[in-house]
Amino acid sequence: MINVGILGSTGRVGSLLIDDLEIDEQAKVGAVHVFDKLSKPLPEDTIVTNDMSILFENSDVVIDFSAPAATEALLTEVVENGARKPLVIATTGFNKHQQNLLVEASKLVPVLYATNMSLGVAVLNKLVHLASKTLRDFDIEIVEQHHKHKVDAPSGTALTLAEHAADARDLDLDEVRVSGRDGQIGARTKDEIAVMALRGGDIVGRHTVGLYNDGEFLELNHTATARNTFSKGAIKVAKWIIGKDPKLYSINDALGL
Repeated sequence: MINVGILGSTGRVGSLLIDDLEIDEQAKVGAVHVFDKLSKPLPEDTIVTNDMSILFENSDVVIDFSAPAATEALLTEVVENGARKPLVIATTGFNKHQQNLLVEASKLVPVLYATNMSLGVAVLNKLVHLASKTLRDFDIEIVEQHHKHKVDAPSGTALTLAEHAADARDLDLDEVRVSGRDGQIGARTKDEIAVMALRGGDIVGRHTVGLYNDGEFLELNHTATARNTFSKGAIKVAKWIIGKDPKLYSINDALGL
């Protein structure tokens, strides 16, 4: 039985991880790291701690659905304090220092980082790359929709989709990304890739990548209707990453895409 450590156990997806692991036949909750009190009861033998080293000691793999500051502490435990367990990280909104820590940790332990743990989104990324490369003259516009409580925008998933589109056309996303339009901005430029965010209600997650040309357009869409889409995907890749060599992996690696 695999012992899974959870960082971000009081969050929306973190609490679903606990539920899903209770009925999993191969893995269970080994330890949870909390910054405040838990929102639900845990199995009796679960270790609850605010000490990152104890989280690692009682886990075979750690899944992180938290916030950038918490992920930074997790990665620091690997880079500076010698923790050596595989990591599955789904937190978004990292600054440059946190991105660098992610890379440094992956030189020491296997790290799977994905801005979205949905298996469908993993396939969508591949489709976006193919469509963007094939339909090179089409304009690309990306719209993401999430619940009103989401704190970062655009979503990490939308930015990853945009990165796949830009890569397919040999473009630097930082140079061509547009995330807002207002006023007399002039005509749309040829290479720009728009990434727009909508927020409201309890939308779990919806991403639409549109490729538009004169006379026709193609839209690729993924809609998450339940949050345990993400928790189940994370558990699947957590089982996969155990025993892998130190490296920064993507969800595509786990799915063989």
